[in-house]
Amino acid sequence: MSTLDRLTADLTTALKARDALRTSTLRQLIGAVRHEAKAGPVERELTEDDVLAVLAREAKKRRESAQIYADAGAADRAATETAEADVVDEYLPTRLTQDELVALVDAVVADTRASSMKDMGAVMKEATARAQGRADGKALSALVRARLAG
Repeated sequence: MSTLDRLTADLTTALKARDALRTSTLRQLIGAVRHEAKAGPVERELTEDDVLAVLAREAKKRRESAQIYADAGAADRAATETAEADVVDEYLPTRLTQDELVALVDAVVADTRASSMKDMGAVMKEATARAQGRADGKALSALVRARLAG
């Protein structure tokens, strides 16, 4: 079952359970996926990786919004955004732990024989491909930068 099929099936379940937060979030996610498919001059069929990329983007948006609301003192809105991000996370692959990220970056640096910051682009490209959406780009970039600088 594809992720989009799972989203649609879970939407039906959420509707029957009258779970407002989950229903709203799933509708937004399905809409974002469909919007992505229609973006551009011709509608296209999204791959599973494309769908997961859309979901990762949506989760990131919600986490950033939650932080903004928390900083502004709107705790109730921050809690809603965090709850929505948690729903989105259920459909994403398991995130890599900090130790797994460090091991991944070390392996990529060794495999690419990177030695300076000039090699950061090549290392980031390979590390991002190996992480397969299971790592935050900002965290990955910081680890690569630290590894190449030190």
